Amino acid sequence: MRCFDNIARLIRTKRVSHPKSYSQSELSHLLGYKNGQFISNVERALCNIPLKMLSRVVEVLEVTSDDLKDAILRDHEITLENYLRLGAANATSSAEDTAVVNESSPVHSMLNNYIK
Repeated sequence: MRCFDNIARLIRTKRVSHPKSYSQSELSHLLGYKNGQFISNVERALCNIPLKMLSRVVEVLEVTSDDLKDAILRDHEITLENYLRLGAANATSSAEDTAVVNESSPVHSMLNNYIK
């Protein structure tokens, strides 16, 4: 149901293509985690980066805040669509539900506050 594919792909790509080519363990330590399992979980799309860590990810991986926001918002949009599709499939109504995350959305505003 939850989607973390876009953030997973972005983190892995930026980690391995970084001039320092961080290992998962090195990147985890730079982000304040004790072992590489956290980055492993992110790269396998099992979880997302906590909001409090976004600015550190931007700094360490030299990823643009726009690229990070785009990946998170795409994942969020897919997650919403998955939940709406499941709800629509379980509902007796035949109305089609869709979700759009745009720049005026509260989620986008929240991410802007964390990534600066």
